[in-house]
Amino acid sequence: MNSVFIIDDHPVIRLAIRMLLEHEGYKVVGETDNGCDAIQMVRECLPDLIILDISIPKLDGLEVLCRFNAMNTPMKTLILTAQSPTLFATRCMRSGADGYVCKEGDLSELLSAIRAVLSGYNYFPSQALTANGVDGVESQELELFKTVNDRELMVLQLFAQGRTNKEIAKGMFLSNKTVSTYKKRLMQKLQAKSLVELIEMAKRNALV
Repeated sequence: MNSVFIIDDHPVIRLAIRMLLEHEGYKVVGETDNGCDAIQMVRECLPDLIILDISIPKLDGLEVLCRFNAMNTPMKTLILTAQSPTLFATRCMRSGADGYVCKEGDLSELLSAIRAVLSGYNYFPSQALTANGVDGVESQELELFKTVNDRELMVLQLFAQGRTNKEIAKGMFLSNKTVSTYKKRLMQKLQAKSLVELIEMAKRNALV
């Protein structure tokens, strides 16, 4: 029986995943709603599979993914998120994820992805791995986004959600000065003249 650990900050989603997995014969060995607790708890139980959301507090999913990958264990990690695969799926793959499923999809897709990942295959949406199908403006913006690192991208997402510098600093365990530095870097890299422009670009690229 394969063991699974669930990391998601929405209790209803965690419950739904747990019920689905247990019905299919998987053993859910733990769950948590934030990245800091996830690191410690996963180290202790070393599950076969981790189901991980990206937008979680304290340590975001991309940072958590990098830390899991650095453990050099046989654990598999499947991203289950509402985030845009165009911006995030390739980053997740580079950080060591084995698969990526959007929450908007059918639950049967989650089960298919779990089976594939546990069998040693990768499971990623095809549109995330190609630039085809986007117009000129979107293509230019995607190129700019490639210069943004994972931490900066998560900060941009929080700005786009209407969070203040102080709220972002508290939620990500950063100083206000560090958040301000991230904002300046984002404006330079994405060629934006203001925070409003940054937020508009984030919304155009499904960061909210």
